[in-house]
Amino acid sequence: MNFKAYKMDGLGNDFVIIDQRKKVEELSKKEIIKICDRNFIGCDQLIIIKKNRQLDAGLEFFNSDGSTAGACGNGTRCVAYLLSKENNKKEITVWTSSSILKSKVLDNNIVETNIGNAKLNWNEIPINLNKDTKNLGIKILDNNNNEHIGGTAVNVGNPHVIFFVKNIDNFNIKKIGPEIENNKLFPEKCNVTIAQTISNNVIKVKVWERGAGLTKACGTAACATAIAAKINGFTKEKTDIEFELGKLSIFIDEKNNIHMKGPVSKIKEIDIKL
Repeated sequence: MNFKAYKMDGLGNDFVIIDQRKKVEELSKKEIIKICDRNFIGCDQLIIIKKNRQLDAGLEFFNSDGSTAGACGNGTRCVAYLLSKENNKKEITVWTSSSILKSKVLDNNIVETNIGNAKLNWNEIPINLNKDTKNLGIKILDNNNNEHIGGTAVNVGNPHVIFFVKNIDNFNIKKIGPEIENNKLFPEKCNVTIAQTISNNVIKVKVWERGAGLTKACGTAACATAIAAKINGFTKEKTDIEFELGKLSIFIDEKNNIHMKGPVSKIKEIDIKL
């Protein structure tokens, strides 16, 4: 099987994007894992663009382990940029399994996407117990084996847990991430963020993505962190979420819609031979 695809990233969070609006090529889980493998092409997520009669496109997201994802913020922004270049529109609306997402393509490769409202109830995250999602009381250990208890759960199309700590460099996300992702409290697993409040509008983060592992950036994690920080009284409506290679600006409007704005890469065409 030979076909063309695109490679893009948002702050290093990278994607292989396959356009199936004209021709549908069914990919097996094994083939998806192969495409995502860094020894082959490599990406955090694989995105398939589907035809949609009412909207600009429909999107399907797959993690690098072959599992499906309900939402992908940076991926949505990348596809919005791609479709904008194709049809010369500044506003792009796409279907995803979790919601319909609207994006605005601004100057200098900046794209803003309205992620919608966050879900905060225990059964919407989902978690297995009726617990206070502001503080799940989960214990994590820092590099000196000191206990930190917390965890705010938020669903922004997929489940996230955010731990606010004094210094993120004191915590090993590669160890903590998979432990929390696979905690029996989360029937659909979860994304894990360790966050440090730098000021009342800047938060530094490290993210472990469900089904993908450690990533350089994660759009939905940025949105979830901004909401969790607002719930906990650390920030207000506007927050910059800082990743290794740059930041995403998050704005929560009066209807509690989450707007995520940041850069996307140039579009690179690639050939895939399976």
